[in-house]
Amino acid sequence: MIHITKLNGKTFHLNALYIETVESFPDTTITMLNGRKYVVAESEEFVREKIHKFYQSIQLLGRGQQEDLDEK
Repeated sequence: MIHITKLNGKTFHLNALYIETVESFPDTTITMLNGRKYVVAESEEFVREKIHKFYQSIQLLGRGQQEDLDEK
């Protein structure tokens, strides 16, 4: 789970395993696999980093995959 903030200032946890896309329109919009969308206060890069850290914490990424993401 990642901890993020809605535009109204309320924080919530989101299961990063179900995130399909993270985009900026310019607000950061997270689209889930079920089609639900969340507009959040954090930047797209910040959300990407939180997802990356979550994947590392549950050992979803191997060493090679981590290096590939770090290069982006």
